[in-house]
Amino acid sequence: MDRIILASASPRRKQLLEWAGLPFDVVPGDADESFPADLRVEEIPVEIARRKAAWVKTRVENGRIILAADTLVVVDQQVIGKPVDRADALRMLSLLSGRMHQVITGVYITDSKKETAFTETTEVWFHPLEISGIEYYVDNYKPYDKAGAYAIQEWIGVTGIRSIRGDFYNVMGLPVSRVLQQLKLFT
Repeated sequence: MDRIILASASPRRKQLLEWAGLPFDVVPGDADESFPADLRVEEIPVEIARRKAAWVKTRVENGRIILAADTLVVVDQQVIGKPVDRADALRMLSLLSGRMHQVITGVYITDSKKETAFTETTEVWFHPLEISGIEYYVDNYKPYDKAGAYAIQEWIGVTGIRSIRGDFYNVMGLPVSRVLQQLKLFT
């Protein structure tokens, strides 16, 4: 497979593609991440991923395969984005404490001839988290670039997650196995 374009600045997505042995270049997609209030929750990350890919498509050689993704956290049908500051991160993690939430990643893949899009949903259950643990995590890991204010592969995931149902790597930001299956449609 030719080198694809990863339309993301996420170090986690980059790492996952490296682990998969996929040849790629990074061209971060600059896209508006706002969304209409009437858009279904499951459609939001795909729409944002589509915007990222469209932005990149105008800046790279025609015919390259572009992979874009966006991940969001949902609790009680409420979208939890990235925290804007420490207080927001503390609020988000307190909201997730002792509860189940969904991590939804929207993936959009395109080249000059075709496109495909899908979502992957993983359910995550946190143990009840003590405020001291939440503060420790936020102060030491600074999760300001992460949907839901956490990374499953960091301290809070290791110590605070009770269980998950679905793709672990989806919670990291990219359902790699499913992406690889979809990329076969482009070869």
